[in-house]
Amino acid sequence: MKQRINLLIAFSVIALIVLSVVQCYLVKTTYDYKVAQFHTEIKDKIAQITNDYSDIDSAYVNKKEMLYKQLAQNYVLTKKPKFEIESTLLDHESGSELTRKIQLKFKREFPDISIDFAIVLNKFVIYNSHKKVDTIFSKKPLIQNKIYGNLKSLNNAFLVRNYVSTTNGNETLKEYKLLTEDSMYVSVIDWEMIIFERMKMILLLSLLSILTLITLFVIAIKALIKQKKVSDVKTDFINNITHELKTPLTTLGISTKILERKDIRANEEQFSSVLNTVSRQNNRLQSLIDQVMANSLGENDIELQKEKIIAESFLNAIVVDFKVAFPKVTLEAHFNTKETLLVLDKFHLTTAILNVLENAVKYGSNTITIKTELIKNQFNISVKDDGIGISKSKHSLLFDKFYRVEQGNLHNAKGLGLGLYYVNQIIKAHQGTIAVISDLGKGSEFKIMFKV
Repeated sequence: MKQRINLLIAFSVIALIVLSVVQCYLVKTTYDYKVAQFHTEIKDKIAQITNDYSDIDSAYVNKKEMLYKQLAQNYVLTKKPKFEIESTLLDHESGSELTRKIQLKFKREFPDISIDFAIVLNKFVIYNSHKKVDTIFSKKPLIQNKIYGNLKSLNNAFLVRNYVSTTNGNETLKEYKLLTEDSMYVSVIDWEMIIFERMKMILLLSLLSILTLITLFVIAIKALIKQKKVSDVKTDFINNITHELKTPLTTLGISTKILERKDIRANEEQFSSVLNTVSRQNNRLQSLIDQVMANSLGENDIELQKEKIIAESFLNAIVVDFKVAFPKVTLEAHFNTKETLLVLDKFHLTTAILNVLENAVKYGSNTITIKTELIKNQFNISVKDDGIGISKSKHSLLFDKFYRVEQGNLHNAKGLGLGLYYVNQIIKAHQGTIAVISDLGKGSEFKIMFKV
């Protein structure tokens, strides 16, 4: 049974992990799609408003082309070094003006979002039909090659479009052609929040589904563990009741055989002694059966015969009877109250308190202290012992039906595990409460409280 439950738990954990991974993958896929969709929207709109810069400043485009031709001519005719040409391309003074105009355009067209951009130069190539291509500048897109824009890095930016231009040389350079290529990159400020806003419902549903899976998993595991505990408790109860019934049944069997002997029937004293043994064992069997039957009832099913009693006198009678039954155990009574009137079922409450006292003896107590006090209209009965104590992890199980405190892995104390369950049911039936204060090796204290 234990192995099957462990395998089922392991399988459930694996299934939960797989489902969670699949859910995360679906969310990640949706996120990637939303990012791509967002980038496409930005690209399409920027492509419409930039239109190869012409609607921003067509005069500036002409100025840029004139600059490119001038630089090409300087390189071909005056043989200026490539690094000077490159430096002039990247640092010409008109870049800031175009940057400002494009920023204003973006603010008008995208009023709800903030966009940074950069136009980087990729290629500046001069070639003709007679000579090989002369590449002055050709690099991968880098922010260091920015010619316009306010973007500081390309790390979170995405490519909007490439601009490729082929220009014929002027009159002095008819055989030459100029090829230039630059790219526009943009970065949307707080774009992650925009994406998450669009995915809000999906993320919420995903989170709810994962939480639902985890909740169902926890409920299922708790149910399995509870089922296992119930199964163990039933097995333990069957073993205990079998053990408890075996002794009186064996004694009854032996006594019956003895009664069949003629010499015993002839001896009145011996015959009477055996009959007394049969009677005691019969009463023990009846008591065991009654105990099981009585503890099948809940606190609402117990019929109480309440009467007015003086609590201190009632408890003192229990102390006296207990000392007679257990002369080797020291029972000290400290009543800090006087003439407290309670309305209780004398029979059931006597049995309940005796169960607590006998339970203390069963688990190694040599000294027991019973104390009373009155606190805020609550009559408190405290039963403290010096027994083996109860681990704090077992407190929640202590009043469960058929549960018995273990010493190691063995139940050294006999019983059906019904005593404290019965006590709890009786106290509840009186609208009272019972609590335990204990730790392993430090004894136990049971506190019973009734409203006055």
